[in-house]
Amino acid sequence: MSPVIDTNVQPHFRYNAEIRRYLPVAHQLRSVPDVERQWYQAPGGDYRQDLYGEHYPGSDPATVSRHLFDDAPGGMGVAFAILNPLTRGNIADYLLNSRICAAVNDWLLDRWLEPDTTNRFRGTIRVNPEDPKGAVAEIERLAGHPKLVQVGVPMQSREPYGKPMFEPIWEAAAAHRLPVAVHINGGNGVDYPPTFAGHAHTYPGYAAFMPLNYFVHLATLIVEGVFGRHPDLKFVFADGGYDILTPLMWRLDTFWLSMRDQTPWVDRYPSEYLPGHVRFCSSAFDGPLKGGEAGEMQRWMDMTGKSDLLMYGSSYPHWSTSAADVSAAGLDADQRDKVLWQNASELYDLTVQGLADQKEEAS
Repeated sequence: MSPVIDTNVQPHFRYNAEIRRYLPVAHQLRSVPDVERQWYQAPGGDYRQDLYGEHYPGSDPATVSRHLFDDAPGGMGVAFAILNPLTRGNIADYLLNSRICAAVNDWLLDRWLEPDTTNRFRGTIRVNPEDPKGAVAEIERLAGHPKLVQVGVPMQSREPYGKPMFEPIWEAAAAHRLPVAVHINGGNGVDYPPTFAGHAHTYPGYAAFMPLNYFVHLATLIVEGVFGRHPDLKFVFADGGYDILTPLMWRLDTFWLSMRDQTPWVDRYPSEYLPGHVRFCSSAFDGPLKGGEAGEMQRWMDMTGKSDLLMYGSSYPHWSTSAADVSAAGLDADQRDKVLWQNASELYDLTVQGLADQKEEAS
């Protein structure tokens, strides 16, 4: 049985007004969107039905700890959980948006990370990419905290993340060796379209196509030379979508090869940047359906080295969360270890006591 590092857990505020306790006095009476004020909501609710009860789903550290660390299905308790709190989407007032990000960070430290005596929670520095100066200042403010292991930005953006205006943020993250996690985080303020051609009418259209926006960010990070200029920079795309990675990267490789004189700073095939710079999180793994032909999932993961790029992230307490044992079904032993803990261990520099011993005993 493999150990597990859960790379995508969303902690929530207990109630909408809780964030105001962490805002500066000048902003406490500003209009701040509610947590669930968004157009695209899952028909049955955004969170697992069994998590509604005494506490708002994902809002109580003790309950989350029990579900992840102690009561995990199949006995596959999580060794570490990377907390990536959502903010309140994209706010038109970029200064208010930056204050909201800082408030979320202070709340995460106060409610989740500092009181955590198990030392199994790690956190994310949320920043506002539309305020590069403020985002860099927030990274500098918190990068030294040992329990904050990545920088977080929304998937939604008015410009692709390879554009020059964002580079100071990525430079600051790389300087502190903090990966940048990109996560869907819109609908509460300025809601950028979830598809390349505008807004979907229904939740299925949104859910199916929104994660593909990562590729626009990824392609520009490569083509604009950001990864080339920052060899320590790593991006984590936390909403899946890696199943479409192979054909899109083949397409990018082909066009780069035929027109490489336009991007002389890209010194290798675009796909060759992936292992050193890119990771994906997923719980309900994309690709071949479970229960298909024997070995199909293993072959799918071997194609273009997907098992080296993928990390298990439950998306707890989201409705679509899948347990680690279900998510890893169909993988061979090496793929399973990479996806469930090794890739995350290397990325976040997490050493879990007894990982090797636990694996040895299970075998």
